[in-house]
Amino acid sequence: MIGQLYGDIIEKSPTELIVDCGGVGYEVKISLNTFSALPKENKLRLFTKFIVREDAQILYGFAEKIEREMFNHLISVSGIGPNTAMIMLSSLVPEEIASAIQNEDVKTIQGIKGIGAKTAQRVIVDLKDKMLKMAFSTENIFNVGNTNQSDALTALVSLGFDKKTAEKAIDKVSTGEDSVEKLIKDALKIL
Repeated sequence: MIGQLYGDIIEKSPTELIVDCGGVGYEVKISLNTFSALPKENKLRLFTKFIVREDAQILYGFAEKIEREMFNHLISVSGIGPNTAMIMLSSLVPEEIASAIQNEDVKTIQGIKGIGAKTAQRVIVDLKDKMLKMAFSTENIFNVGNTNQSDALTALVSLGFDKKTAEKAIDKVSTGEDSVEKLIKDALKIL
């Protein structure tokens, strides 16, 4: 119903914004990831999901379309409501959630507040095939020009290692001009 908002930030907190769009102030629930991605200027564009319940009408906002898409996938799982989905998106970025689902990493998903073992397993079973179809950016913490570090990170994540742990390991062993193979071998020694 309401797919996006473009306007000025009137009020903001880590979990909520009020956005003025043409004189109307929309109250929008946001994740911590969206809060950290807010622009410095007051103008912003939020991708939104409008949810109507028996007792409330709530607008959820996201800095990127991929985060909204992940939100939609998460709320499709039995036992995951919008508030739990927002907690998940505040704890991990969509790429990390997708990686955990693809790698069947119950421990990572269960580590999110409010997610038990059964719910974590249900998330994996219900969403594993859908995660393969989502298009994620290839951004990471490394320098833009260093494709060897990016390739090594991709390889380690595909082997089942946590993305943040793998990034730290690669960062420790990298001299800046290592081959992909050397980065992987050295990172595996400390993982």
